[in-house]
Amino acid sequence: MHELSIAEGIIDIIHQHVTQERLHDVRSVRVKVGTFSGVVPDSLEFSYQAITSGTTLERSFLMFDRIPFVIQCMECQQESVSEDGITLCPVCNSVNTKIISGKELQVKDIELEDVQQENL
Repeated sequence: MHELSIAEGIIDIIHQHVTQERLHDVRSVRVKVGTFSGVVPDSLEFSYQAITSGTTLERSFLMFDRIPFVIQCMECQQESVSEDGITLCPVCNSVNTKIISGKELQVKDIELEDVQQENL
């Protein structure tokens, strides 16, 4: 289950970009996950919740932007979405294609609770 090590990596990224004092304010972490990245979002969320339980991040959760697998044919220049991860152009049957998207795994943003300090 490599989602556990990915969850640990996400937590490392949070620690790199959020000060120790604000870690308890982290509400959500948006992650871009490509259809063919090899990551199961439900397993990643489960791993993340297990690791953050009892920590300053325990109230935070992951949100996912699922990115489709898209290829571009270098012969006919058409872009196509492939549900099966097939890199054969469905328009001209060329094998001369490149992957445009669908293999991503990236932390997109970290949302913090807006804490307003009152002046007394």
